[in-house]
Amino acid sequence: MKAIIGFLVASLAVLALEARADVPKEQEAEVQHLLNYLASSECSMLRNGKAHEGEEAVKHVQRKYDHYRDQIASTEEFIERSATRSLISGKAYQVACPGSEEVPSGEWLNAELERYRAGADL
Repeated sequence: MKAIIGFLVASLAVLALEARADVPKEQEAEVQHLLNYLASSECSMLRNGKAHEGEEAVKHVQRKYDHYRDQIASTEEFIERSATRSLISGKAYQVACPGSEEVPSGEWLNAELERYRAGADL
């Protein structure tokens, strides 16, 4: 009986780990690329009216990603949950790049994801 209970507990633990969502292994490089892109960009992420540059913006997005990781199953969901709007105000994040108009951060990151994927297919 103890062996059966032990087996069931172990099986449930494995299922719980498998049920935990996150980007698939093959998309982890995409998420890392987007974080690096944000960090090295000359653009600022505008959150609730305040500009956040490079590493500061990445730290914020990474914290949100870590918080929502169990609800994220794709790179697109990473963008949506971690880098598009304020949880406090509900306001959309914007990205301001030198010489360009502000764009929604989700649009900016999804455009870079498309470029990255197109390059990865070559």
